[in-house]
Amino acid sequence: MTDADRWQAGLAIVDKVYGAGSSAMMEGQQADPFVAETVNHLFGEIWARPGLSIRDRRLLVIGAASMLGRPDLIAIQVAGAIVNEELSETELQEIPLLMMFYAGTPNTTALFQGIKAGRERAQAMKKASP
Repeated sequence: MTDADRWQAGLAIVDKVYGAGSSAMMEGQQADPFVAETVNHLFGEIWARPGLSIRDRRLLVIGAASMLGRPDLIAIQVAGAIVNEELSETELQEIPLLMMFYAGTPNTTALFQGIKAGRERAQAMKKASP
């Protein structure tokens, strides 16, 4: 597989994970080592592996981001989950309840904020799509 093929395969997975058109923010950045590694390796190889579904991987990332207290990363994942219809409203409400006992209240507050921001982001994405 050529570098260009790896890049395109990675961008296709970005769109599958976060919604159509999400990869546009990475277009033209193949020369940047961080962006190239993210697209080619993280998405093109890791997220594309068959062992876990995108939903499974997303839940793991939400859990890790919760432990780090990163509502910004949680919002991105939640928006992708909503756009891809991977998590219901009931499931989104259950996540903080469980994580409160594993991540602690301060980190779960960040999780709660990230879920709220993810809902808003998903609504904006849905309005923007044709």
